[in-house]
Amino acid sequence: MARLYVNPKCPKGHINPEVQGHFSEHLGRCIYEGIYVGENSEIPNTNGMRNDVVEALKESRVPVLRWPGGCFADEYHWMDGIGPRENRKKMINTHWGGVVEDNSFGTHEFMELCRQLGCKTYVNGNVGSGTVREMSEWVEYMTFDGVSPMADLRARNGHPESWKVDYFGVGNENWGCGGNMTPEYYGNLYRRYQTYVRNYKQGQEIFKICCGPNVDDYHWTEGVLKTTHDHAEQFHGFMNGLSLHYYTHPEGWEIKGSALDFDEEVWYKTLNKTLFMEELIRRHGAIMDQYDPEKKIGMIVDEWGTWYTCEPGTNPGFLYQQNTMRDALVAGINLNIFNKHCDRVKMANLAQIVNVLQAVILTDGERMIKTPTYHVFDLYKEHQDAELLDSSIETEEIGTDAWKVPNLQESVSLGRDGRIHVTLNNLSVEKDYEIEAVFAGTEIRAAEGRILTNEMHAHNTFEKPDLVHPESFDRVKVNGDKIVFTIPACSVLHLALDI
Repeated sequence: MARLYVNPKCPKGHINPEVQGHFSEHLGRCIYEGIYVGENSEIPNTNGMRNDVVEALKESRVPVLRWPGGCFADEYHWMDGIGPRENRKKMINTHWGGVVEDNSFGTHEFMELCRQLGCKTYVNGNVGSGTVREMSEWVEYMTFDGVSPMADLRARNGHPESWKVDYFGVGNENWGCGGNMTPEYYGNLYRRYQTYVRNYKQGQEIFKICCGPNVDDYHWTEGVLKTTHDHAEQFHGFMNGLSLHYYTHPEGWEIKGSALDFDEEVWYKTLNKTLFMEELIRRHGAIMDQYDPEKKIGMIVDEWGTWYTCEPGTNPGFLYQQNTMRDALVAGINLNIFNKHCDRVKMANLAQIVNVLQAVILTDGERMIKTPTYHVFDLYKEHQDAELLDSSIETEEIGTDAWKVPNLQESVSLGRDGRIHVTLNNLSVEKDYEIEAVFAGTEIRAAEGRILTNEMHAHNTFEKPDLVHPESFDRVKVNGDKIVFTIPACSVLHLALDI
């Protein structure tokens, strides 16, 4: 029997809702067809946004949405996406698929989408091919209420009131597709560009995000922070976040591997590589501690998830892939890691929200399905805005000779509803585990749960949209400060405990 130890009297930090954030890019069928179909579509919509997709995302409490990219952000010129749609510029999306981008989804449409979702806005600015003036005027267009050329232009385009920009990324992947810059060069550009991301409203300060490293590029983290923090005492609030990107590629960047055709060896390889996120957060966080020991700068993991070879027969530039129980475990592992590092990780954004990479929703014309990853986010949503509790679990090493992982992985919080919420992953393909959970000095009065479990290849299709779905889990014995239960193989479990 494995033991889970929880100390409800020892809070470890606050879990921001934004840790369960999402990412949308002008890529494949993420926005067009996936989210936005236009007001004249036969697919039921509100102001062009698919009703079915919006309702599903609201149900899972999407806290924040990032847009317009991604690599697309550093070739995006925002003025191409405002005004009458028939007059908007058309361009070739050179990053993703070589298709025509007609800019029918722009700033106004993104803000409308976030209004419908009830979520915060994360806008990514263009440093790679844009100018300081362009970025400054975009912020003015979105957030300024006074008399100015950009505020007047916004009003002429049908929105007299300003919007709230919660988060603003000053460039994206500037070490690569965003300009192939050195850390020192980008660090100086960041200092310059962020100066003109102005706060026009007191109490509505924009959270400014600096482009951080690709995976384990610790040199980038050190170089950017050293450059940006030289004489940093001159600035106030000049950097609120530093991004980190890490994708799980089972077979490496070039090959990637299949989303559906894999064996147990690849299952454990995938989960092993996913667990590398823990080391990345710890090591990049240690560098951040040198410049920000009070942890005022949040780590923003604004691109994460699985990245496989695209589905056969689809445009390789669209990055469309299926989503199995393997992806569900990847999601559960990452979300638990983010929870347990909530002192530093302040936001994370799954890539991407619909029809791209590890999507939570897939669409095909009028049809829509929720993926196993969607259901994991739904199981974890009670962690949003909760207090992380001190917890640890006894584990054993499982897997293959080449790829080992712990059999169990957890995080625990005290929710806003006054209940203790436990999320637990069983990484084993075939073995169930009996668990005794002990809650120090705290009597558990009742327990209820939901579980997502199936065989490792299980996935939802448009013909079988509910093959993988959460079920109630009531096999919990409550005894004072202890509970006992058995977690099935290949599963993600959420328990809600009354105290």
